[in-house]
Amino acid sequence: MARYADDAKEQVREAVDMIDLVGTKVDLRRAGANRYEGLCPFHDERTPSFGIDPVKKVYHCFGCQASGDCFTWAQEMEGLGFVEAMEWLADRYGVTLERESEDPKEAERRKQRERLLELLERTAAFYVRFLWESDEAATARQYLVDRGLDEAILREFRVGYSPSAWDKVLMASRRAGFSNRELYEAGLAQKAKGEGRIYDRFRGRIMFPLADIRGRVLGFGARALRDNQQPKYLNTSENDIFHKGRQLFAADLARAPAARAGEVIVAEGYTDVIALHQAGLKNTVATMGTAMTPEQVGELTRLAPRALLALDADGAGQEAMIRAAKVARGKKLELRVVELPPGRDPADLAAEAGAAEIRRLVEASVPFVKFRVQRALATGDLQTAEGKDRVIAELRPVFADIPPSVLREELIAEVADRLQIAETLAAQLLGQAGPAPSALPPVADEPAAARRETVQLTAAEEQERGFLALCVSVPAAGAKSLAKIDLDADLTTNASRAAAAWLREHLEDPEDGLDAQDERLQVLIRDIRFRAPNEPPPPEAIEAERLQLALARAERDVLAARRAHTGVDDARRRHKAIQEEYFAAVDRVMEAGAPR
Repeated sequence: MARYADDAKEQVREAVDMIDLVGTKVDLRRAGANRYEGLCPFHDERTPSFGIDPVKKVYHCFGCQASGDCFTWAQEMEGLGFVEAMEWLADRYGVTLERESEDPKEAERRKQRERLLELLERTAAFYVRFLWESDEAATARQYLVDRGLDEAILREFRVGYSPSAWDKVLMASRRAGFSNRELYEAGLAQKAKGEGRIYDRFRGRIMFPLADIRGRVLGFGARALRDNQQPKYLNTSENDIFHKGRQLFAADLARAPAARAGEVIVAEGYTDVIALHQAGLKNTVATMGTAMTPEQVGELTRLAPRALLALDADGAGQEAMIRAAKVARGKKLELRVVELPPGRDPADLAAEAGAAEIRRLVEASVPFVKFRVQRALATGDLQTAEGKDRVIAELRPVFADIPPSVLREELIAEVADRLQIAETLAAQLLGQAGPAPSALPPVADEPAAARRETVQLTAAEEQERGFLALCVSVPAAGAKSLAKIDLDADLTTNASRAAAAWLREHLEDPEDGLDAQDERLQVLIRDIRFRAPNEPPPPEAIEAERLQLALARAERDVLAARRAHTGVDDARRRHKAIQEEYFAAVDRVMEAGAPR
């Protein structure tokens, strides 16, 4: 296989301007000699806990523990593999990557692939020009206008139109030096039955380029405009470059917004996605009308930890959601459902009700299990004992996966109410609660339950629970930092104080010995365990987080001194001393995370 020269990575690293790179996503401000900080793009926060070292070219967030170097940043924010990230950075900062000796056959295959990608890019540009400049495409332009789509958003998606003539793309590509074989291998031409000649595969259709995560066109989805034009949708045929089951439409445009939002919206069709982007929901992709595949689930997981299914509200759309949940089962992807009005798809709603209504529906998404329970109750026979038994049987495997939580209790109560049976009987018929959250991977409904518990937390409470979660993830270092905490002064709520006091004695196994009657502490400790990062942070990060709590306390002390009109200078001196200690700790974290 082809390899880049050994020093290629360091050449790219040397060329990267970390302030420029990160500054395209984060509003940075100087916070020290070699530190800039801003709001973290990986999680929602109100006060900055994210910072970069522009010299070492590393970043770290004390809130969510995201960290890495310039290559990790490109991988996370652009959704790329390492080699792709290095190539992307090299393009951005003008570095020519030199390859080591390469197998001749492998080199030839790479050159052929690059030729096909160039052909596909040229063809996409041709279709765009034809849509906006030709008289033939007037009907297509009107159709898109009637769907409520503006020219600016259509150009952003490179939507085009294929001429109805049999050989427009064929002849233009030949003039540009491409062969018939290359046109066929790129999926742009097909052979006439019983004859050797080829002709354009796409004719008289609206063209939607299907790109990879880097924005390179791999194929096309094409929509018919005439009633007698079959099939209604025609895709590039499967080939060495294009595999429909691996594609998510608009993943290249949605990757950065999805990373920032922590969630990706999944629609069904091309115009649905474009309409949602136009409405401001730029973290939207589409499965292109196919049943979701494991490869697509993998792509969704790389885009964000949470997927909101905004599929059509008809029976086919609802069945598609259930199939998607089966494919995603066991993956680190939480599924939620955007409930659309019957008979309306996202594009219809955006055109008729406006962007605000679409955003309201997205914000009101429900956990997939809640959708699943409500669907079973809506479609089942609730009038007879046999019908109720069938509903219970359908829901039993659903409840088997729900851990003890407020959500589970709410759903049991809803089932009991709709079936007109006692809650105790409903709980018994639906089976015992699933495994405790600590025994489950962080997928599906567990985050939903955690969100329900933490939605009202203040920024200070979020910070405190984040610190405690870090202590749980590295007990040895956590115990040292916990011992330095002043429970009354450094923590702002009784809940945080109770959790910290408990963890001081139970860091190795936080749930061991919990009082079964103390539900509040149980929920609190489980929430903290859920927040603990899968990859343990360096011990330096835990101590820096403790100092951030101390710094927040010092800021409160300064404000209190100002209100009391006494001791302000002393409070400021303490604040400055802790701030310097905190910045020194940040430098140690950066050093620990810097590549060796």
